Amino acid sequence: MTEQPLISIITVVFNGIKYLQQTIDSVTNQTYHNIEYIIIDGGSTDGTIDLIKANEAHIDHWISEPDKGLYDAMNKGISKAKGELIGMINSDDWYELDAVETVVKSYLENLNKRIFHADRYDVYPNGEKKVFPFNSSVIKFKYLAMTYNHPSMFVSPKLYDEYKYNTNLKVYSDYQFTLTSFLKNKDQFAYINKPTVNFRLGGVSGQIPLKSVLKESYIARRNAGMNMIASIFAIGCKLGLETIKSVLKKK
Repeated sequence: MTEQPLISIITVVFNGIKYLQQTIDSVTNQTYHNIEYIIIDGGSTDGTIDLIKANEAHIDHWISEPDKGLYDAMNKGISKAKGELIGMINSDDWYELDAVETVVKSYLENLNKRIFHADRYDVYPNGEKKVFPFNSSVIKFKYLAMTYNHPSMFVSPKLYDEYKYNTNLKVYSDYQFTLTSFLKNKDQFAYINKPTVNFRLGGVSGQIPLKSVLKESYIARRNAGMNMIASIFAIGCKLGLETIKSVLKKK
């Protein structure tokens, strides 16, 4: 480990030409410069590959080939990464320009930690931005929803050596990974109290039917190590919350 550790950043993209340049720029314009940038493309046909080629001077490694979905592509990127920490920034999102510098500072001050995470900005379709802070409630995290901001995470490759993303899940694999890590050792997380990433709302996770959400969340919790009773209880909590939301909408 050095005072300027190599940090790997992975962008997963499929037909993402609309926003990809902004994502790339947010990586290449970081105030911290010892960055390895990897792009994993799923076989785009919309001009994304031409855009990647136009930015090759700033990209250390890229591939374009069919994959089994978002999490398969993430795992491919992880297998290529050589950094002391690995960050994931999808092609709809972008970093604050001091994001990596902020994470490295925390890393050098907390060498016993393996997951560094922060707040994020939620970006609405009209361009409005609001801070979405990390919620430290263990109860909410275990039984209701993902409270950690996955786009803000930088993870030790040692942790990825132990378990990667579950490619059988469409939207809950990052939750399974984070919950598994938490249940194994909650003290390996380091929280950074500022937004480091911009997250566009309206992605795949917001389009999945409730039935699929319940099924995937149950599988993710069971795979992470929660027992059956706790996992079923979590489904009840989610159904109760959705019922309350539905009632409030009708008022």
